Amino acid sequence: MPTITLNDQTFDVPAEMTILQVCQQKGIEIPHFCYHPKLSIAGNCRMCLVEIATIPKPVASCAMPVSENMVIYTNSPMVEKARQGVLEFLLINHPLDCPICDQGGECDLQDLAVNYGPSHSRFDLNKRVVTDKYMGPLIKTVMTRCIHCTRCIRFADEIAGVSELVALGRGETMEISNALDTAIQSELSGNMIDICPVGALTDKPYAFKGRPWEWHKTDSIDIMDALGSAIQIDSRNREVVRIQPRLHESLNEEWLSDRSRFSYDGLKYQRLDQPYLRSQGKLQPCSWEAAFEAIRYRLESLQGHEIAALAGDLADCEAMLALKKLWQNLGSAHLDCRQDGLHLPFKERCHYIMNTTVAGLEQADCVLLIGTHPRHEAPLVNARLRKAYLRNHTSFGLIGPHLELTYPYEHIGEHPHDLLKIVKGQHPFSQTLASARKPAVILGQAVFNHQDTAALLSGVQTLLDQYPFIQKGWNGYNVLHTAAARVGGLDIGFVPSAGGYATQQILKSCQTGEIKAIYLLGADEIPMADLGECFVIYQGHHGDAAAQRADVILPGCAYTEKTATYVNTEGRAQRSQQAVSPPGQAKEDWKIITALSYSLKRHLESLGKQPLSYLTVQDAQEDLSTTHFAFQNLGFVSVSPWTPLPKVESLTFSQESFVLPLDNFYMANTINRHSPTMAACVQEIIQGRRPGKSV
Repeated sequence: MPTITLNDQTFDVPAEMTILQVCQQKGIEIPHFCYHPKLSIAGNCRMCLVEIATIPKPVASCAMPVSENMVIYTNSPMVEKARQGVLEFLLINHPLDCPICDQGGECDLQDLAVNYGPSHSRFDLNKRVVTDKYMGPLIKTVMTRCIHCTRCIRFADEIAGVSELVALGRGETMEISNALDTAIQSELSGNMIDICPVGALTDKPYAFKGRPWEWHKTDSIDIMDALGSAIQIDSRNREVVRIQPRLHESLNEEWLSDRSRFSYDGLKYQRLDQPYLRSQGKLQPCSWEAAFEAIRYRLESLQGHEIAALAGDLADCEAMLALKKLWQNLGSAHLDCRQDGLHLPFKERCHYIMNTTVAGLEQADCVLLIGTHPRHEAPLVNARLRKAYLRNHTSFGLIGPHLELTYPYEHIGEHPHDLLKIVKGQHPFSQTLASARKPAVILGQAVFNHQDTAALLSGVQTLLDQYPFIQKGWNGYNVLHTAAARVGGLDIGFVPSAGGYATQQILKSCQTGEIKAIYLLGADEIPMADLGECFVIYQGHHGDAAAQRADVILPGCAYTEKTATYVNTEGRAQRSQQAVSPPGQAKEDWKIITALSYSLKRHLESLGKQPLSYLTVQDAQEDLSTTHFAFQNLGFVSVSPWTPLPKVESLTFSQESFVLPLDNFYMANTINRHSPTMAACVQEIIQGRRPGKSV
């Protein structure tokens, strides 16, 4: 380890570190614009200049590695003069529009100009003007403010994997531009707003809404996919005005997908804010008492095997646990949290989670993707895979439809029977797997909605036996979910018990009349026509498809309006926090189910049961912690011992190809479908219909 002298103090530091990194580690502030810890070093802003005793000129600390006996000064007169000169040059052409800039209050240039800049400017000539660039419905550009740090270009190239931004010209004529003059084709484009140190790239839907110090800030988690990214919810009164990522190195690092960041405006539209009861074929507003009375009247006349319940993709664990207990007390075994009818194995936890963990994917040197499109299903997992490719030269194989991923892969085939090529060693990728030290396989939801799921899982287990997927300290078997509620629902056992029906059987029984009442807990993705003449109770927060079909509507809370528990795809239990109040008479989901159990008290007592005992959300959370060990360690991944997947006698497959669950990244759930911003993304990014320009 080299020994250096930093501001007259001696330190031993790792040889691979730069001066800037050492200073940050020692708590010494070095101003910078172009440097970012997640991006490659550019060294072009020159703001991080320091003085080295043996070098006559100031040196860019972000690009200079430490060496033995190096003597460094970070606040010498030379350094102070150099910083003032750099800022003076940057401000020569920067417009004085801070009062109308959305970056105001969060601008690195503002902060550094105050702390390190000169007190006046010597430049009195005309400033240059750069035309704004079109980057789609999410990013607003004011390119005259750009200081050419190139962070956006490096992010697009290295993290997002879409090389659409370029630097044109040199010196004063340099401009940042999107090469094709179209909307940026990335699911992570909103992160360019965060890393821009000035107001050149800002949040278009957020434009002119206010200043950052006006907002109430709440740390929470995202549920737009199954990753559970750490987010900060900015709100004012009852309105969510912005969602930003929080740093969580084990999950989302400091990034966030566009769907998670921008779809919050869907929380304002088509909300259910009071109970409804269908009367004479039409839904009419009613009181809570009237809604519960209608449900009680119907359920008291039915046997346990005549009622069922389905949980949707955004349901929280407290609500699912409450509904499970109530339905079991009523004698029903027909429960399922897999509203899409997947054949997910649920007896062993290791069979339905991402055992490698999201951060662990970076260690994999060979990854086999089966029936998944990680770029759409979990963009930040895809970013991890790209990171593994760039750093470790990870090899990728794909069984499924041809995809546009952000890293090269070997396409093995499009059908499930192509798995046999790997099992029998008849494909070159088999040799890649055999030579891998830490291989991983990722199964998408298309594996579990296929008629050959049992054979596929048996074939995967054969792979696990043949190659070093499972070894001490490494479990390479992974399931990539798309629904935030799925793993939590499986953990608490919101699945059919003995004699119970799964989703497909429930829907068939609704059509035949065997099931006469069904409770939909935010389940909007099922075919409503399959419910037949069934009495439908819908609990949710948007007037989506299920609400249109329901006989009774109970208004619940969205994820920003309640404190609730979710489990992500790697089995990490996390808790969201309430940021705003729910609209109208809407209530937290566990409260609604508990209140319903009390309205059914007489019926439950006739069955020898009692209503739910939850009085506060803490009661429900304590019950969760006794249900499964994962809920006892919030925020941490609970390791599940490996149990082999069940095998079948012969690996026979049909000719049916994989069907990916998401055909539209921007319209994955009910909140997305009610978001004007997501609708604009569909129009401008997917359909290519640029506003004000003929296509």
